[in-house]
Amino acid sequence: MGRKITIEPVTRVEGHGKVTIHLDDTGNVSESRFHIVEFRGFERFSQGRPYWEMPVLVQRLCGICPVSHHLAAAKAVDIIAGVGPEDLTPAGEKMRRLMHYGQMFQSHVLHFFHLVSPDLLFGIHGDPALRNVIGVALEHKDLAVMGVTMRKFGQEIIRATAGKKIHGTGAIPGGINKNLSIEERDFFLKQDDPFNADYMIKWAQAALDFLKDYHKKNKDFIDGFAAFPSSHLSLVRKDGALDLYHGVLRAVDAEGKKILHDVDYQDYLQYIGEGVKSWSYMKFPYLKSIGKQDGWYRVGPLARLNTCDFIPSTLAQKEFEEYRKYTKGKPNNMSMHMHWARLIETLHSAEVIKELLLDKDLQSTDLVKTGTKAKEGVGLVEAPRGTLFHHYQVDDNDLITMTNLIVSTTNNNEPMNRAVNLAAKDQMNGQKEITEGMMNGVEVAIRAYDPCLSCATHAVGKMPLIVSMYDDKDNLISTQKRDAVF
Repeated sequence: MGRKITIEPVTRVEGHGKVTIHLDDTGNVSESRFHIVEFRGFERFSQGRPYWEMPVLVQRLCGICPVSHHLAAAKAVDIIAGVGPEDLTPAGEKMRRLMHYGQMFQSHVLHFFHLVSPDLLFGIHGDPALRNVIGVALEHKDLAVMGVTMRKFGQEIIRATAGKKIHGTGAIPGGINKNLSIEERDFFLKQDDPFNADYMIKWAQAALDFLKDYHKKNKDFIDGFAAFPSSHLSLVRKDGALDLYHGVLRAVDAEGKKILHDVDYQDYLQYIGEGVKSWSYMKFPYLKSIGKQDGWYRVGPLARLNTCDFIPSTLAQKEFEEYRKYTKGKPNNMSMHMHWARLIETLHSAEVIKELLLDKDLQSTDLVKTGTKAKEGVGLVEAPRGTLFHHYQVDDNDLITMTNLIVSTTNNNEPMNRAVNLAAKDQMNGQKEITEGMMNGVEVAIRAYDPCLSCATHAVGKMPLIVSMYDDKDNLISTQKRDAVF
């Protein structure tokens, strides 16, 4: 007798989703799906707004990564304002980069220390009363303090560049609306204080060392859990370097062969399509040259370290060489290695932040460029979760007539579904009862991708979770409920 298991909502992710797992009459998983059950209408209700509003308006998509939407939108409206990515003033581009790397730093830290570390420290099947950020603070105080301080540093970088920690206004069409004062700069470079750029580099390295040590002790889990071959897509700098703010689009297959050859992202519609399925509000992007069936790809830290040739900062490059050596130079297709890649990017972000803070261009007052207006613009950045697309068209009155957004989590839709299916088989094949550990095991596969399912801030505490098991006639067999804890 077949059964259906529903996990709703998925916890320790940004937003709301559910998982349905179908079991056959032998108790083995036959099919699993990751459903996005929220609907957001930004593509529609942005129509009719002046294009220069978009960098501020679209930040309301997300309370965790508003900077990513802010900058992708700003890069798109730059084009409409007649200013290309290479035309910004040095101060304009470098202030945006500092904002972006501050965002990358704080978001990666939030994900690893708050959302992922409980699974690593207490185990997938650990006591759920302890397996959370409060448990980390109680049992591993030094790690918790490090994570909180690092995130605060990234948020302060955002405040100094965007005006506010959340939903700032720093980037405007053609540039930036403020520079970095000497006082603001020195706040991040002060000596003999843990809250400075040097400590952030030191602590990012310590987080990496912690994960690598955990990997050595738990190799089978980290290497094998929800691992599968895939293609990978990201921006890279024109010379092949990792660049989280700007570049060309590159994709490689599971063996490392280029399948998208460093193309201009203004032409992304020539290369990327979006499929739809009836059971999710989220689309399924794919490379047109390969097709819907096999053209899906991964984005995010794992993808970025698979597509780039090198990392342009000393310590992160050293870590990158060790990371690539582990797979003998081939693309890394292990989902749990997303955390390893994410922490390498965290270290790189800390290094870039310090380099930018020491750049005198940030005190310049030459902040904005202008040009001949266009009717259309595309802006891309590498958000913490992966490649983020913003595309706008305007009419003669400078009002938005079309918006297309492909967010990072949308790009990862198919990979997340495949990871869920593998995790479900690993945790639930042959099982007759639902356990907390089984449910969390499926969520661990999702959390590796750091999905932002809605555009919502985190709630304090633990979200409620209801899991129901049905037979093949949709008769309820078993239910477990986990109440919210605040």
